[in-house]
Amino acid sequence: MQDISTDPADHRELQNHFMELIGQNRQLICKVCYMYASDSDHFNDLYQEVIANMWQGIGSFRGDSALSTWIYRMAINTCVTYYRRNRRHSKQTVSLDQILDIPADDTSRADNLRQMYTLISTLKPMDKALILMWLDERSYDEISEVTGLGRNTVASRLRRIKLKLIEKGQQ
Repeated sequence: MQDISTDPADHRELQNHFMELIGQNRQLICKVCYMYASDSDHFNDLYQEVIANMWQGIGSFRGDSALSTWIYRMAINTCVTYYRRNRRHSKQTVSLDQILDIPADDTSRADNLRQMYTLISTLKPMDKALILMWLDERSYDEISEVTGLGRNTVASRLRRIKLKLIEKGQQ
């Protein structure tokens, strides 16, 4: 993107483009925030923090990576930083149906997703990020780019995470 102009019309155009970008990537942002949220208020705080950080950083997006990669990086870094700053432990959870737009008539799928996300929520912050991107069918190279981990490290950590989730799911 180019430098932000002081012309109000340019500013409105940037705002419109940004709002469109948020709309197109809302589900991705919500999924990342959901993985780090302890309750609905915490989810809303994380979501707002991610949006604010994206707004501040949109002018510095150079296009070196896919826009979705940049959004993932912003969302994960924001959530991990927020998590480290404000460790909250609450028994309340955010409604997965509300965040991920799960159809109400697909109860077995919704139950499976709830169980999967509950298991994932027990993981360490970086492990959550890795498995979330893998579930979104991101390549090892893209996951590596977002997280700063080497490709082989991503592959081995994902293998261990999957085994851990299988083990927890059988308990």
